[in-house]
Amino acid sequence: MSGSTILERIESAAIGGFDGVHRGHRELIERADGVVIIEKGGDLTPGRARCRYIDKPCLFYEMEEIRELTGEEFVALLQGDLPNLKRVVVGYDFLFGKDRRWTVEDLRHLFGGEVEVVDEVKVDGIPVHSRTIRELLRGGDVKRANRLLGRPYEIEGRQVRGLGIGSRELVPTINMEVDRYLLPKEGVYLTLTNGRPSLTFIGRRESLDGSFSIESHLLEPPSGEMGELRVAFIDYLRENRRFQTLRELKGQIERDIEEAKEFFYGL
Repeated sequence: MSGSTILERIESAAIGGFDGVHRGHRELIERADGVVIIEKGGDLTPGRARCRYIDKPCLFYEMEEIRELTGEEFVALLQGDLPNLKRVVVGYDFLFGKDRRWTVEDLRHLFGGEVEVVDEVKVDGIPVHSRTIRELLRGGDVKRANRLLGRPYEIEGRQVRGLGIGSRELVPTINMEVDRYLLPKEGVYLTLTNGRPSLTFIGRRESLDGSFSIESHLLEPPSGEMGELRVAFIDYLRENRRFQTLRELKGQIERDIEEAKEFFYGL
């Protein structure tokens, strides 16, 4: 975010890492008119990808640049950047300053304005934390991860050239290169690729060259190169496995496509 006039208009700010911008985070964000993001190297919504899910001004602090600040120095920095700040909103477990030594009670004393503390949020009885969402994604349980997020989990990357075997002998796919994002468990997923119904494979191509790939087959083929790609995960379809022949693999892919069509179109 840029522009001092925008910063000067912020009177209340939610403070946190907000990796994932999940339903727990939203409880803080909805109570403020600005958001202070402490970037710790998140892999659910890396860097400024968080802004896609936050409809309010965002101020970023890199953890590497503020980790040595005392509690007093952090509050002074915050008040210097947000001169009209009167209220801050934090989670119940918020800690800050060097070695995370300062607590919510310290924040109340140092800040001087109002400090609102939001209790732990649960969905279906599960506490909503970024670490829990990571565990669910690593296990392939994207439906439950999405429930905690409040939206489909997404990864973002670039289209890259593949082996060409899909177009020649299997089905056409769009290959993707991804940096920084946590990848769900290897397997085949029902997805939306740039908003289009698709199947996405993540894992080692056990039946081909054994290399790792992320590739999507779009049920509605694009007219040309797509360049930047965003894949939203809807559900886990099946595990990655090795097939003895390309014919067997193609048969399984065709069954996957039929299942995807039934899911997206009711066909």
